[in-house]
Amino acid sequence: MKNIDTTTLVFALGGLGEIGKNMYVIETNDDIIIIDAGVMFPEDDLLGIDYVIQDVTYLKQKEKKIRGLFITHGHEDHIGGITFLLQSINIDKIYAPQIAADLINKKLEDKNIRYDNLEIVNSNSFIKFKSMQIEFINTTHSIPDSYAIVVHSPAGVIMTTGDFKFDLTPIGPMADIHKMAEIGKKGVKLLLSDSTNALSEGFSKSESSVDEALSDVFAKVRSRIIIATFASNIYRIKHIVETCKKNNRKIITFGRSMENAKEIALKNNLIKDSTIFIDANASKDLKKDEICILCTGSQGEPLAALSRIANGTHKQIQLLPDDVVIFSSSPIPGNRASINRIINKLYLKGVKVVTNTELEDIHTSGHAKQEELKWMLRIIKPEYFMPVHGEYRMLKKHRDLAEMCDIKKENIFLMKNGDVLELTDKKASIGKKVHAGDIYVDGSRIGDIGSVVIKDRRLMSNDGILVTIINIDVNKKELMIKPNITTRGFILVNENGELIHEIEKKVTEIVKSSLASGYSYINLKNQIIFELNPFINNLTGRRPIILPVIMEVKK
Repeated sequence: MKNIDTTTLVFALGGLGEIGKNMYVIETNDDIIIIDAGVMFPEDDLLGIDYVIQDVTYLKQKEKKIRGLFITHGHEDHIGGITFLLQSINIDKIYAPQIAADLINKKLEDKNIRYDNLEIVNSNSFIKFKSMQIEFINTTHSIPDSYAIVVHSPAGVIMTTGDFKFDLTPIGPMADIHKMAEIGKKGVKLLLSDSTNALSEGFSKSESSVDEALSDVFAKVRSRIIIATFASNIYRIKHIVETCKKNNRKIITFGRSMENAKEIALKNNLIKDSTIFIDANASKDLKKDEICILCTGSQGEPLAALSRIANGTHKQIQLLPDDVVIFSSSPIPGNRASINRIINKLYLKGVKVVTNTELEDIHTSGHAKQEELKWMLRIIKPEYFMPVHGEYRMLKKHRDLAEMCDIKKENIFLMKNGDVLELTDKKASIGKKVHAGDIYVDGSRIGDIGSVVIKDRRLMSNDGILVTIINIDVNKKELMIKPNITTRGFILVNENGELIHEIEKKVTEIVKSSLASGYSYINLKNQIIFELNPFINNLTGRRPIILPVIMEVKK
């Protein structure tokens, strides 16, 4: 009898050792499926970068084996990279739940990308390929239509939880714990589980508790309310709408992503009354305690609606002294400084700011905390475990929780992006690493922004630019006039005459030396940078970017 190769490869191209950029790959001899294609928002040191996405070189090489992209839910760190992925690789079909599909279609429209092979899936869907079959389990998260994905592979059942929590009093449907238990009882070879809140003890608070807290705030406030939250948190938007309805307030929405979320919620009947939404101009006829402004910008994004309101640059909304601004969100790692800047600006305008505290639970995470992570491990009872979706410390803590739930230490794999887990029906082991890395997106530019460009941007932001303009008579091989020195972000020329004079002298020396030894445009340019850099650093302790401009004159 012929031996069947059961080897199945499992690896991440994003999502391990970081928050965001989620992309997980399962590969057999015949098929490849991709689970999620998210973006990661850049840290402050990635100047000018809009998004960080996955390097999909490996997938490009195996393009003919790719059977589809499977989406767990509609958050940016799981779908934000799809438009970029489709520009790099031919994906036969995208399988996504309804809300995620609506959000993906909006993205495709915005980028003028035509894609007709988007299939809606739900908990009854069962997709078959030559070597794999895929089914879905309803989970609870902060956005409707969130699913765990179960892959029946030659090596056994592989399950990824997606983002999840266990909420016994959710705003939407309950997680299908019974189906999870059935899958667990039949036997799961490998579990990949969300590690975002692995450092947080206990159980996450129910969305219902946020509903109650928001209701209390709305009941007390007799002035205009401005509330900022994630546009993708459609359940939060849903109970903000319901709270406004109870308190006789109309809602004005600001921010493109908030408008999109509102449209999708109305389309899918998650919000039933469209009359609660009004145009900004219609608010002039209402009292202040009849108005709620729902906007983007809960993470301090500089171009979001709340930032423009705080800065006084919003075209339609000006802050009033008795306004109450509510942040119904928690800071994403790396965003705290930006959020604090916005909060300080709001306080300077004299408005009251309400943030998420133990006293006012106006936000709860959509991610499982430690006791819920243990519960998932106990329900599924996997033979092997791979924590995903989190920084290294989160993955490591999740590993510790798995050991507490009787999963053998040697059966837990703490992986990095590109590390490959080889599964067979008999064992699991680390295989040959595949290429994985970060691709920077800067406006319409994808992938051509390297580390050198980022380094130059950091230098410019810290130490500025110094431009030397040199006029050379090529025929006579002589400097026509003294070098002209100008700077931006380095020093004020008018207040540093002596330093500028020293730099002029140094540039003159370099030019004359170069002309005497045989003039070359490229050599002179390089020599100015090479010699001027340490010279300026010795004088000032700074290293501005030096841009020599050489004007050649031929008489």
